[in-house]
Amino acid sequence: MNLIKEIGKATLIGVLVFLVISMIEYVNGYNVVTSGRLLLKFGFNMLYTYVLYFNNTLFFNYLIKEHKSKLFKPENLAFGIFGGILITLLSLVLLRFFTEVVYFGKSVDTFIENERLGYYYVSFLISAVVTSLFYIVYWYKSKQEGKIKESQIIAGTASAKFDALKNQLDPHFLFNSLNVLTSLIEENPRAATKFTTSLSKVYRYVLEQKNKDLVTVTEELQFAQLYMSLLEMRFEDSIVFTIPSEISNPEAKVVPLALQLLLENAVKHNQVMPSKKLHITITEKNGNLIVENNIQPKQTMKESSGVGLKNIKQRYQLLTKQPVNIIETKETFSISIPMLEQTTTIMRTQTEHISEKRYELAKERVEKLKGFYIHFAIYLCFVPVFIWLWYQSNTSFPWFLFPIGGWGFGLLGHASDTFSWNPFFGKDWEQRKLRELMDEDNDVL
Repeated sequence: MNLIKEIGKATLIGVLVFLVISMIEYVNGYNVVTSGRLLLKFGFNMLYTYVLYFNNTLFFNYLIKEHKSKLFKPENLAFGIFGGILITLLSLVLLRFFTEVVYFGKSVDTFIENERLGYYYVSFLISAVVTSLFYIVYWYKSKQEGKIKESQIIAGTASAKFDALKNQLDPHFLFNSLNVLTSLIEENPRAATKFTTSLSKVYRYVLEQKNKDLVTVTEELQFAQLYMSLLEMRFEDSIVFTIPSEISNPEAKVVPLALQLLLENAVKHNQVMPSKKLHITITEKNGNLIVENNIQPKQTMKESSGVGLKNIKQRYQLLTKQPVNIIETKETFSISIPMLEQTTTIMRTQTEHISEKRYELAKERVEKLKGFYIHFAIYLCFVPVFIWLWYQSNTSFPWFLFPIGGWGFGLLGHASDTFSWNPFFGKDWEQRKLRELMDEDNDVL
């Protein structure tokens, strides 16, 4: 929690509450300015504001930390409301005790005897309104962040899938496989038939999984075994491959084709020959799949671009906070990928190629909405202030209408920009025009 920022928010709320209460009291015949108690009432007002604001803020932050996106489940929301009411009432009792007993010097017995529920109504109502705003703002913010995350996943997943297909089963793999197939046809037709069958299954799996975001560990391990059978036929006895016989949670999820890419990388970057066998092992540990191989780098190996590993990392970053860990020693190289227990729901798109602009547009949209609602809230707070100042000025000319009206027109223009509404061209004119121009660009491309 940013303390300075929260103090600023509490101060703003306190000042606004003080102005509104003072205006109401003035209408009822009490002028706090001429009463000689302006500083005292303002001080007590800010004391109440700071205590209630920070107690409720700390409780609200605790709820967010504990429940996060599940905060608005009925049971969690009920707990939050009940807890907020309890904290507010306890805070008000302590504040009343401090002001009456500590500051004004009343005895405890007198304080208890003279306390009435009516003393708490206004403070409790104000606190309830502010706390409700906390929930509303957080709910709105979480919805918008969810939309941004979905847009980011759309763009990132599509890009990652494209890179995965481009970098994993590239022409080199196909070329090498066809070379192996050619030699097997001449030397061992039966093995060639088996190789062809396995190769077709590999490509079938790729086609089946290309539109999926997650697959079960069981499926991916079965595919890894199938893929390794191709490599073993290609390199004969130069590869030793070990796979776990069973997994603690077979229904756990991983990103599709991740194991294939890691296995291909192991072969790509190391020498594979009878005198230097490549040992590749897949194990499970602490909810991760670990792919490990011994290091025996090729002599003429070009410097790796790291695109494949970056691809896997980016896909996992969009799905979970669990990291993809890489551990390299002098003798071994291992990569662990998380096994996810819950399927991540990802919004799909009908278009094949999605750019990062979708995410940027969503982010810009959220910033516009946030700016407008802040502007609107400030405007609503200052309308009664202008009316109060006019009332204080004892003039019959309604001059308060000019700042309220001028500011209102400015707010209307802000709303027009935020919600893409144009009084001359109609609602959503900009969006329709942008879509029209984007469609024209797509036709050209």
